[in-house]
Amino acid sequence: MSSMNFMEKLLDGVEVEWKVASEIFYLKNGYTPSTSEKEFWEGGTIPWFRMDDIRENGQILSNSLQKISKSAVKGGKLFPANSIIISTSATIGEHALITVPYLANQRFTSLSVKESYAEIFDIKFIFYCCFLLTDWCKKNTTMSSFASVDMDGFKKFQFPIPCPKNPKKSLEIQAEIVRILDAFTELTTELTTELTARKKQYNYYRDQLLSFEEGEVEWKTLGEVYKFQYGMGNTIPTLGGEYPVYGSNGIVGTHNEFNSEDSPVIGHIGAYAGIVNWGAGKHFVTYNGVICKLINKHVHPKYAYYQLLKQDFNSMAKSASHPFVSYDALNKVSIPIPPPAEQERIVAILDKFDALTNSITEGLPREIALRQKQYEYYRDLLLSFPKPEDVAA
Repeated sequence: MSSMNFMEKLLDGVEVEWKVASEIFYLKNGYTPSTSEKEFWEGGTIPWFRMDDIRENGQILSNSLQKISKSAVKGGKLFPANSIIISTSATIGEHALITVPYLANQRFTSLSVKESYAEIFDIKFIFYCCFLLTDWCKKNTTMSSFASVDMDGFKKFQFPIPCPKNPKKSLEIQAEIVRILDAFTELTTELTTELTARKKQYNYYRDQLLSFEEGEVEWKTLGEVYKFQYGMGNTIPTLGGEYPVYGSNGIVGTHNEFNSEDSPVIGHIGAYAGIVNWGAGKHFVTYNGVICKLINKHVHPKYAYYQLLKQDFNSMAKSASHPFVSYDALNKVSIPIPPPAEQERIVAILDKFDALTNSITEGLPREIALRQKQYEYYRDLLLSFPKPEDVAA
């Protein structure tokens, strides 16, 4: 069944009206209270959302990892509950539905439904429509010191209102779309929860294998094991080429140049500061990633990499508003170095665990990827409302 036939059946001949974002929502930027004012951060009770919240807890949020005090709130006003946040600078296009009164940092734009549209839209329907908005954001960015969304275009992005002359029927259509997409999301969530449990088990055994008591083995600082070097180029260089491009959160495309071979990469700055990736083979690293070049011939490359994964670099990141991991912080971390034979044994065990947990060709990760593709297909199908130009055609 084609997407248009599917939508025609769902809509049953009713019209669809389109409204731009600036008409439907109050659009406001988030902000970061001054980190030099201790009273803004001590004993905080007000949720203050960052990219870490989405990354760790998903896209429907009722609590935040970090909170601020009432004295930190500008004008005493919070963003209302049941609003959407979308990242419109630095890391582009991540969004979440926030179900409590809140604030967010400056990377996010808050979309709060205006009173005149509160009875017209199902907020969960808007949440799903915002997947299309986030795709638009990723394709409409400008570059200066960091990526940012074209906000003039953002304000003009259109949202559909099915059956606008019959609000009851409109909400029924929206609710049916939400019901179907929630079912897909629930299945993916169950599989992801199972995978998370397995990863926790893997991390537990990894940490056990990599932990030694003082005096059992030799210890070295990371600065004695690796030489750290910033990556090159813009956050998103001109893409297209032979070699994978590593940013702070993993592979972001391909490039014709490379500046590293078989070297781990640590996210250096921004929302993904402290994330560790294994760069296998030749690859290009952007400026927000740190290349870890092994300089100690007595340390197995994969053993050193697994020790990097064990570290909590994110907690070392300076500044809540624009976190970064410094060379000094990296150089000072100490790791145990057992004899070569023990390193080989640990690497062999962890490689097997890693393959079982992270393989994209078998097991839960593959199943999740398939379900995600299926969900995205039906999401796009269910949100493909005809526009006036489609009807005219």
